[in-house]
Amino acid sequence: MCLGIPARVVESGEHFARCASRNGELRVDLSLVGIQSPGAWLLVFLGAAREVIADERAAAINAALDALDAAQSGATDFSAFFADLDREPQLPEFLRSQTS
Repeated sequence: MCLGIPARVVESGEHFARCASRNGELRVDLSLVGIQSPGAWLLVFLGAAREVIADERAAAINAALDALDAAQSGATDFSAFFADLDREPQLPEFLRSQTS
């Protein structure tokens, strides 16, 4: 299984960036996203940036990865990791008209 890991750019060159992530410092290939400014968040798979992401998305992904770590440690309450899901589910717009 390949998981995308958020990494924050510390220093960027033309082809590679030095980034900080939950797994420590990484050398990240920028071929797919181009040169990035320090502070930018990247979604990294196998050492290559696939997407530039917003701070909020990086935080949500890191929370989900924390939940995986907690599950591996035997935790059973995951509500703290998914605060964005603390709401009533909504049907997509195209299905709402079919249920009325």
